[in-house]
Amino acid sequence: MSADGRPAGGQRAHWERTYTEHPGMYGEQPSAAAVRAAGVFRAHGVRDVLELGAGHGRDALFLARQGFTVHATDFSPAGIGQLREAALRAGLPVTAAVHDVRQPLPLPDRSVGAVFAHMLLCMALSTAEIGALVAEVRRVLRPGGVFVYTVRHTGDAHFGAGVGHGDDIWEHGGFAVHFFSRALVDSLAEGWVLDEVRPFEEGELPRRLWAITQRIP
Repeated sequence: MSADGRPAGGQRAHWERTYTEHPGMYGEQPSAAAVRAAGVFRAHGVRDVLELGAGHGRDALFLARQGFTVHATDFSPAGIGQLREAALRAGLPVTAAVHDVRQPLPLPDRSVGAVFAHMLLCMALSTAEIGALVAEVRRVLRPGGVFVYTVRHTGDAHFGAGVGHGDDIWEHGGFAVHFFSRALVDSLAEGWVLDEVRPFEEGELPRRLWAITQRIP
């Protein structure tokens, strides 16, 4: 645990163990969020995408099959290893790197057309860490670049239940989630063009999420 009671390095170990014990745990089909994001990216003329929190790569591989050049990152070496193997087998234009988003993104300024992150921003990150990450996303996007991300929000059934760590972070079954308020979404879009905050559901609970699309003016 971190000094303020939030899960820190333990989450990385938890995800590493999970990907190692359950290879390809999310299957080969892309998330609905990635399918929708591909349409958004095409509408804006995007050719290259950075995916944050790619896991074992189902969405990165899908985006590559849709014609995008993809660079994917995740803090799990096991997940990134599975992604690399799958991309190599399929001959897809995907590069992958192990990276913790609490550190600066491993790309130059203004070097990518779009960034995609499915449920990465709502991991065990503090509000300050999320703000720093969004600033990094803005740094690496080209002018007019698009950022599509999804997060579980405070209307989710798990919000306020389980083990609380403060800062709207709640832990269930070993997985810690930072549940987003609409105020947090709006604050992260300051200085951007906020195109959409779309509610949707995923999974059997179901998890309640927002899909946010924002652009650099």
